[in-house]
Amino acid sequence: MTIFHARGLSLTLAPLIAAGLICLSSSLAAADDPDPAAPKGAAVTVLKAAKSCFANIVEVSGTIIAREETQVRPERMGLKVAEVMVDAGDSVTAGQVLARLNLPEGGQITVQAPVAGVISASTASVGAMAGAKGEALFSIIARGEFDLVGMVPTRDIAKLQVNQTARIKVIGAGEVDGRVRRLSTTVEPNSQLAQVFVGVTTPRRLLVNSSGRAQIRTGQSCGVAVPLTAILYGTAGTVVQVVRRARVETRRVETGLMSAGQVEITSGLQEGDIVVARAGALLREGDPVRAVTASADAK
Repeated sequence: MTIFHARGLSLTLAPLIAAGLICLSSSLAAADDPDPAAPKGAAVTVLKAAKSCFANIVEVSGTIIAREETQVRPERMGLKVAEVMVDAGDSVTAGQVLARLNLPEGGQITVQAPVAGVISASTASVGAMAGAKGEALFSIIARGEFDLVGMVPTRDIAKLQVNQTARIKVIGAGEVDGRVRRLSTTVEPNSQLAQVFVGVTTPRRLLVNSSGRAQIRTGQSCGVAVPLTAILYGTAGTVVQVVRRARVETRRVETGLMSAGQVEITSGLQEGDIVVARAGALLREGDPVRAVTASADAK
């Protein structure tokens, strides 16, 4: 009788124990995942698409030339150089004595600088003959003024105007300020390039024929921007990856200007959209992700 009772009790308790284990397992699972319906996925760093302004820049590569160069010679023939007062590279003022010359009949005359500037070249040497014809004794870069002369495509020449500011990087002299001084009214027929003269503003001495590159600011454009790392280029076009409802969405976009690692988005993206900071081929349309907002330092 006792044995029969124990067996009956065991059969009665078994379903209850199993049900209790199932409930306990469900409770533990719920504790590990408070929102079982939420999608799982890799953590990705995201940021909000924000407005930014970009400078419209036209780049001009060219050569440094003297804006105005003055040749200095004596007014008469048959003179001999007696003394040279300046060398190439010296700065001079208008009226400054550059050399003294002996007259054939005795006595001396002086050769003076007609303008202030920098001596770019000198052939004067003591004992050499000098005259009103032939090689100049001195060449002066008037007022120490230089131009960067370069060529730009016809599509860019229409954006340029006299007095637009420029930043010029000159080989061997670093960066200097400049301003558009003159624009060509004709185009070279074979290359379809037009000439532009950018006046250089600097107290430094520049070397004629040095290479330089000018960035001419023609205006600015303001719009939505994202980091360059958020852009993917492929056969499907240019895209960014947006996180919406914890899943990846691929957006095709049109890009504009670029500056300091930021890219202007002209269409396809709204201000405030959550964008994957470093887009990659491993993320696909519809993939579940866990968005982690980028810190200010990461940007």
